[in-house]
Amino acid sequence: MPVDSTFPPVDIPNVDIYTLMFDRPQKDFPDDQVMLVDAQTGREFTYSECASRSRDLGIGLKTLWGWKKGDVMAVFTFNNVESPLLCWGVMWAGGVLSPANPGYTLDEFVYQLKNCEAKAITCQAETLPLVRQAAKQVGIPEDRILILGDKKVPGFKQLSELKNMSHREVKLTRRPKFEPAKDLAFLVYSSGTTGLPKGVMLSHRNIVANILQGKAAEGRKLKAGEDSILGFLPFFHIYGLQCIMHTSFYLGVKLVIMDRFELERFCQLIEKYKITFVYVVPPVILGLAKHPIVSKYDLSSIKMMNSGAAPLTSEIQEAIYNRLKIKTKQGYGLSETSPTTHAQSWEDWKDKIGSVGPLLPNMTAKYVGDDGEEVEAGQTGELWLKGPNIMMGYWRNPEATANCMTEDGYFKTGDVGHQDKDGNFYITDRVKELIKYKGFQVPPAELEGKIASHPKVDDVAVTGVWEESQQTEVPRAYIVLAAGHKPTPEIAQEIIDFVAKNVAQHKKLRGGVKFVDVIPKSASGKILRRVLRDQAKAEKRKEGAKL
Repeated sequence: MPVDSTFPPVDIPNVDIYTLMFDRPQKDFPDDQVMLVDAQTGREFTYSECASRSRDLGIGLKTLWGWKKGDVMAVFTFNNVESPLLCWGVMWAGGVLSPANPGYTLDEFVYQLKNCEAKAITCQAETLPLVRQAAKQVGIPEDRILILGDKKVPGFKQLSELKNMSHREVKLTRRPKFEPAKDLAFLVYSSGTTGLPKGVMLSHRNIVANILQGKAAEGRKLKAGEDSILGFLPFFHIYGLQCIMHTSFYLGVKLVIMDRFELERFCQLIEKYKITFVYVVPPVILGLAKHPIVSKYDLSSIKMMNSGAAPLTSEIQEAIYNRLKIKTKQGYGLSETSPTTHAQSWEDWKDKIGSVGPLLPNMTAKYVGDDGEEVEAGQTGELWLKGPNIMMGYWRNPEATANCMTEDGYFKTGDVGHQDKDGNFYITDRVKELIKYKGFQVPPAELEGKIASHPKVDDVAVTGVWEESQQTEVPRAYIVLAAGHKPTPEIAQEIIDFVAKNVAQHKKLRGGVKFVDVIPKSASGKILRRVLRDQAKAEKRKEGAKL
C-alpha cells in the first residue's frame, strides 16, 4: 500500500510565486530586514528593496520589450546578489525562467536556447562572448541580452537599467492574471542518465507548494532575523534555486551569496558572517572533513548542514562531526519534484544517520520491484512519488513524460530505497547506476562511503566495469589520494583489502583501483559515473587493439 507523509497537511494558497513572497498578509520580520548580502562586495538588499526592485524590473521588461506571459528568459550566470531580483522580476511580468550552467559549451547552450524557445538572455560580462555567439545562432537579437552584475559592457543594458526605465512608463502596466497550477514558472534542464537534457516544467503551484513544504521541515529551527545561510550552490540548479533562493527567503533568513564555491573562501565567510545553516553537497562535506586548510577557521557558528543532490554516506557524516563537531543531516529531491520531497529532522541527524528523513507534507510514496509490482513499505524498491510539487511534465516531450509518470499521478524517481518503521526513508542508489555482480546488486554510493573513510583517500567514485572472463560487471574504485601520498600498487592493494574487510563478498573491488587527479562531477556535486564508464570502455578498446 502507498504511504502518506507523517507531517500534517499544509494549506497551499492558489497564488503565484511573487504574490507568495511579497503580497502575503503577514510575516515574522520587518520590511527593513536585510535579506540578501553580496559576499564579494558587501552590498545588501532589504526585504522591501527586493520587492520594489523586482517589481520595477518586471515593469521594465514589459515596457521595454512588451514582455508577455509565458515568455522565457534564459539565464547564463554565476550566482549574484541580483539573481533573485531577476528571478522575481521575470515572475512579476508573468515570464518563465530557464537557468543554464555557465560552464556549458556553445553547443550545449544553443541546444537549451532552442529547446526552451527563449525570448531573451541574461548573462554576465564574463559569459557574454559565448552568449553572443549562441544568440546569433538561435536568432535572438543582441538588444535582447541583459547584463547582470556591476561590470558594464558598452552597447548592452544592465539589469539595473530596467529599474530606471520603469519610472518612464509609456503606459500603465499591470500584472497578468495567473493560473498557478497551469502557468510555468521555471524550465530547468535535467541531464538524466541518457539522451539530451530535458526541460522540466515547474508551475507556480509546484514551487509555492515546495516552499511551504520546506517551511514545515526547516521553519521550526530557522528563525527570521536570527539565522543566516551561505548560498554557494548554483542558482542554475534547482537545489540552489529553490531551497536557498526561495524557501530561505520566505522564512526571513539572511542569505549571503557566493558567486561560486572555493573551500577556503567558504570557510572565511562562515567565520565572518557567523553563518548558522548551510545547504551543501557531499563533496563539500568531504572537503571539510579532510582538507587541512579548514583548521585555520572558526566554523562553530554552524548549527546544522543539510546535504542533498547526491547520497551522503554515514562514514562522511561521522568524519565531519569527529573533526569539527558539525552536525549534518540529509534531504532528498529531484528537479522533477521542485525539488525537495524528504528532509531529515535536526533531532534525528545522529539516530537516523544515513536516512533522508520522512516525506514532506502533502506527499505520498510507494515502492515498486523489478517486476513492476508494488512491494510493501520497508522492502527495497524503486521510489515513486505523488504530491503538489511533482512537475507538470517534460517540455515538448510527451514520450519522456509518459515514461516517468503514471496515469494516477506518480513520478518514477529512478532511485532505489526503503522505509523504516518510523517513516524515515533511505535512498541507496540510482536504478541505472547499481552494479550487477553475478545477479547481486552493488550500490556504488555505499562503497564510496567506505572508501572515503580511509585516511589516504581524498575523494572517490565507484562504477561497474565489464569483466569478460566472468561475464559480469565488477566494482572498480577511482581514487584521488590525500596530500602526501603517491599512487603505488601497495596503496591500491591496501584499499582493496580495506574494502574487503568491511563489505559482503559480492561487493569487493574485483575491478581494482584506478588513481586519478580528479573525480568528474556535475555542478551540483553528482558523480558523473557515465564519464568513468566511458573511460573504462575506451581502455578496453585500446587493449583489444594492441592484442
